[in-house]
Amino acid sequence: MTTLHSVVVRRRAVAAAGAVSAGLLLLSACDKPTPMSTITVGTSSVSSEATCYNDGDALDTASLTKCLKDTGIKSIKVDPDETVRFGVDPEIADSGWTILMNGQPLTDSSKKTYRTIPGSVFFNAQYGAQGNSTLVSVKEGDKTVKGLWSFKLKKDS
Repeated sequence: MTTLHSVVVRRRAVAAAGAVSAGLLLLSACDKPTPMSTITVGTSSVSSEATCYNDGDALDTASLTKCLKDTGIKSIKVDPDETVRFGVDPEIADSGWTILMNGQPLTDSSKKTYRTIPGSVFFNAQYGAQGNSTLVSVKEGDKTVKGLWSFKLKKDS
């Protein structure tokens, strides 16, 4: 009886060790999450991982062009009278970041983790806005682009 019991215990231990090993193998195969960027308007906010990211290395022009055409972009409603708050992970801020509106720089590069812009800017033709929605991107990097986070701002009036 003792021999049968020890065989069962040994089999369970081997099965448990195999399950743990398989779990660790699956975890090691997962992609590392990219840093996050968040936009907040009033009490609503939307966060996203990078639309384009190369683990902190520079992205080429073809990749950036493709990212700016991505259709799976998160959106948030913006009342033009509200303030739009942009927040980035410290990893993004350390490299410097710029807010782009429809692909064009809207701000100078910053190393802060937080910036604010009046909501009316995103729907003003003077700044390149067209219609009731605007593509806004956070671009990581001063000299070279290391990442791009894109959002669609929809006018809520």
